[in-house]
Order: sequence, then C-alpha cells, then structure tokens
Amino acid sequence: MGMWNRTAETLSRDELAALQLKGLQKSLRRVWCNDFYRERLSVKGISSPEDVKSLDDLSKLPFFTKDDFRDAYPLKMNCVDRRELMEFHQSSGSTGTPVVMAYTKNDLNQWAECMARCYAMAGLEKGDAFQIMPTFGLFNGGFGCYHGCRKAHLFCVPASSGNTERQIKLMRDFHVKGFCSVVSYVPRLIEKLDADPNGDFDIPSLKVGIFGSETFSDELRRRIEKRLHIECFDIYGMTETGGIGTTGQDCMAHNGIHVWEDQYITEIIDPVTGEVLPDGEYGEVVFTSLNREAMPIIRYRTRDISRILSREKCACGRTSLRIDRITGRTDDMLIVKGVNFYPRQVEEALMEIPGVKDEFQIVLEEHDGMTDVTVNVEAEEGVTGHMVAKHLREKLGFLPKGDVFPVGSLPRSEGKAKRVVRKNV
Repeated sequence: MGMWNRTAETLSRDELAALQLKGLQKSLRRVWCNDFYRERLSVKGISSPEDVKSLDDLSKLPFFTKDDFRDAYPLKMNCVDRRELMEFHQSSGSTGTPVVMAYTKNDLNQWAECMARCYAMAGLEKGDAFQIMPTFGLFNGGFGCYHGCRKAHLFCVPASSGNTERQIKLMRDFHVKGFCSVVSYVPRLIEKLDADPNGDFDIPSLKVGIFGSETFSDELRRRIEKRLHIECFDIYGMTETGGIGTTGQDCMAHNGIHVWEDQYITEIIDPVTGEVLPDGEYGEVVFTSLNREAMPIIRYRTRDISRILSREKCACGRTSLRIDRITGRTDDMLIVKGVNFYPRQVEEALMEIPGVKDEFQIVLEEHDGMTDVTVNVEAEEGVTGHMVAKHLREKLGFLPKGDVFPVGSLPRSEGKAKRVVRKNV
C-alpha cells in the first residue's frame, strides 16, 4: 500500500512519544504568549509551560471546547503576528458565533501534508484526476482537498458542490479516479446515474470515494461500493484541528482510522467525568496539536464518540494508532423512552431491511412531556411501516413509528443530510 511520507508514517512508538513530547512543549510555549490561552491554563494551575515535563503531564492541562473558539471570535486565539496569517476558514454551522481557524504558511503546508497522506492511503498517485465536491469558501472542505491535491500532484477537478449532472459529466470527461464529498450526497449521484436516459449507468474510471463530515454505517459503505464499483474511505478532521484530513483516515485494511500521531496527540475521555479511558472503551475524542502555529489546540474536546482500537502496526505498514470510525457525537445522542441511541445506529438498522433505500429521517415530536419517534424511510414496494418499526425495535430496544415513502419523496440536500427533525420540542 502506497505511503506519502513513509518515514513519518512508520515511526516506532518510542520515536512517536519523543516527538509528541517535543511538539507538546513547543505548542505550550507558543500559546503561553497569548492572553486567552494563558488565562485558561492559569485557572487550571499551570504557572509555566515548563510545568509539562512528560506526556503524563498532559492530564494537568485544561480541556478546550467549541465554546472557547466562539468566545475567542474572531482571532483572540491567534498566536502569531497578524501579518503571518495567510488564510482562514470557519465552521459550516448556520447558527451562533462561528468557529474560526486561521493559518500561517506552515499551517497550510501541514494541512496539505496530512491530506497528501490521505490521498496516498486511498491509492491515489501523481497525475490521477481527483474531483472535489465540497464547497469552496469559508467551509474548509473544498480548500483542504485542493491544498492536498497540489501537494500530492493530483490532477484537480475543483467542481465544488451541487449540479449533479455536471458532476457526472466532469467525472466522465476527465476520467476521474477519485472524489471527495459528504456521504449523504452519494445517493443523489446514484439516482442521477440510475435515471440516465441513454442507459449509461456507470463511471468506469472511478475507483475511490473519500467521505467526511458525516458518520455512515458499514452497510451504506458496502451499498455505495457495490453500486459505483469504488472503494470508500472515511476521512477525519474538523475546523478546530485545522480542517479535513488533518487527523486521519482509514487505510485499505479498513480497520479503523489512522491518526497522524506525529501531528496530534489523541485521548479518549469519559464525556461526563473527563477522565482518560483505557484503550478499547468508547468515549469522547480529544486532540492536542503538535505543529499548528496560528491557533494550536490543547486538549480539544471534539464531541465525537470513538475508541482506540490499536496501537500496533497495521497491515498497511503504518504504525500510528487507530481509532474506531466515529459512532456519533455527544450532542447528537438521542434519548427516547429511556433508550440512548445515535442516528448512525438507526441507519445501520434500516440498511439491514431488504428494499429500504438510503434516504431516511428521524422525526421527534413531544406531547405532554413524552417524545414520540417516527422514522421516515424511502423503500421499494412491499416494505411496510410495520416492518420498519419492528426491525428498529429489535435493534434499538424501543418501538418507534415507521412511515414508508416512495423513492425520491424525502427532502434532498446538496450538503450534510438533516437526519433529525424536531417538532414541538
């Protein structure tokens, strides 16, 4: 399996530990010069960056959250001279104060390096055509893919989002080998292919799909791979860590997401107590950056739920630890009739029902303090609401309502799918 940076991707555990301590101490010295960070660190009892003498001392440091980024809007967390900033991106959320991430030249190079590793991990090589479907703009997806394409010497097709017919035409005309998008857009792409009036249902050159920003089930992955004849990869990264791909991706072994440990320290904590959990236990993912300049992150609570799968060398040859694919987020967990579950678990259950298609909605409606759940799905004839509800009860432990709609009936989105709809809540 190809690697972009074999030296960095095959470091021993001892080499990684030494590199991480050096990077952590460097980041602490950098943020100590910033009033916002220093005040947060001081509250936790940190009197100097020199208080951290080993990786075990990481637990002495405070957690940072999305609220810190919002409180620091727009650039209170910037740790370099303003003249060194070259670019910024911000979260795609439409409400509240946005999360901003600014970049120096070295930060952009670090981002591009991480993305180039992801591309190589997916089997992409110099000259391969790669189509970028995330939006180009304040959201980091489009530009992150672009910076990575240039670093990896790929032939970039900067399509941006929307206009599915054009996306397909570009893929065919330029013999695109790989593309990146949100996974919920792929069913839209497939629908257009299936409806081709000339019976041209495939894109022969296409081999790789890289999907980020949303969780998705293994069954949906298999459906996409079978229909498009591609291999799917789950890329990981967020605005706060520096953008798409900065924290890793799964390799061709598909046995967890490799985290770039020479770039980030990974912790899994109990979301309630904040205590670090042993490997193998599910909890909230926390990242600390080692090489970011403008806006480093210190013990950043991502709200994503995962676990550390292994620190052993992977079948692909990489030595970085692997975390499980993201199960959900601490803030999208649903509690209904005493049962906790995530939208991804609903998707996994639905994909097991023959005839059920990819589009679905979870509708929550509150009546007199009780929450009723209806799961709307698109399905072929013969699938009934009773079948859907019964299967969900077996998988989730409670009985929701199930409503079945013809294929194409539920709302579509060019961006992230809105899976949960709340009414009267």
